Amino acid sequence: MKKLAIVAALVALGAPASADILLGKWLTAPDENGFSAIIDIAPCGSKICGTNIQSMDPSGKKVTTSSTGTKLMWDMVNKGGGAYAGRVYSPAKKKEYKGKLSLAGDQLNVKGCIGPICLSAGTWKRM
Repeated sequence: MKKLAIVAALVALGAPASADILLGKWLTAPDENGFSAIIDIAPCGSKICGTNIQSMDPSGKKVTTSSTGTKLMWDMVNKGGGAYAGRVYSPAKKKEYKGKLSLAGDQLNVKGCIGPICLSAGTWKRM
């Protein structure tokens, strides 16, 4: 019985069971200006944030833009089934939106919404 209690405690404390699969580095779809970025999605407090750690011009060359180093998503919470909700910022439009993320394997569909109207920010790919 003592061994069973130890095994149960180890399983309950296991980090992989509580790790969020959204976390990591993601390559964005190009924006309307052709720029893309690498976003580092990481915990920030009890929620999830995403920061632009590298911008690329339309040819794929690394560049520094006004959004490099900027937090582009915050207050994201896991809603279950690969769905996340929080806030997103569009550097191209210089606007903040209600954010909706949909995770399927190594693909992340990102949307920005105003009221019931949502527009796609494209599908990001896990790096």
